[in-house]
Amino acid sequence: MRPLTIAVPKGRVLKQLAPLFARAGIDTTSLLADDRTLLRETPDGAVRFLLLKPDDVPTYVEFGAADLGVAGRDVLLERQYDLYLPLDLGIGRCRMVVAAPEGAGPAPDVPRVATKYPRITTEHFAARGMSVEVIYVQGSVELAPLVGLADVIVDLVETGSTLAENHLVVREEITSISSVLIANRAAYKLRAAQVAPIVDALRAAVGG
Repeated sequence: MRPLTIAVPKGRVLKQLAPLFARAGIDTTSLLADDRTLLRETPDGAVRFLLLKPDDVPTYVEFGAADLGVAGRDVLLERQYDLYLPLDLGIGRCRMVVAAPEGAGPAPDVPRVATKYPRITTEHFAARGMSVEVIYVQGSVELAPLVGLADVIVDLVETGSTLAENHLVVREEITSISSVLIANRAAYKLRAAQVAPIVDALRAAVGG
C-alpha cells in the first residue's frame, strides 16, 4: 500500500503544524530534519510529506499528487479549488484587513488598492457598492501607499507591528484567517481507511 501523502507549507506555519502532527501520533522526525529535501517519509513509510510553497499546496491536493494538505484560508478564498475541508486546525491565525496611511483623508471615488488578493479585494468592495482599481503586488504591500502606488492595501496582519512600523492603520477587517486541513475529494472516499484515522486524530489534537 502506498503511503498517505500530505502536502505541507514550508515556513512559519510548519513550526506550528509539527507539534500538532506529533500530538496526533504522526512521526515528525523527517518533517523537522534540517535539510533541503522536499519529499520526506515517516520512518515506518506510512506517511509521505511534500514540502511546498504555501500557495502551491492546494494545487497538489486538488490534482491528486497529495491526499491531504494544510493551507491557509486566504489561499482557498482567493482561488477556486475543488477540495474537501474537513477540519480547521486553529493555527496560522491572522486577519485580512484594509489598511491606509495614518491620517489619510477620505479615499477617492475609485481608490487604488494594492494587494496579493485581487479576487477577495474586488468582491469585498463590490459587496459595499464600491468600484476599485486593484493593483496586484506579491510582496512588500505596505510600501505601496507610502510611495503613491495605491491609496490603501488589503493584506494579512498577525500582530500589526509591520503596519505600525510603516505608519499604516487598519481601516476595516475583511475576515479572519487560519490554516485548515484540505483533502482530495477522491482520496477522501477511496482511501478512507487511511485518511479518516488521521483526520480524527488531528481533530482530537486540535480539541486537546
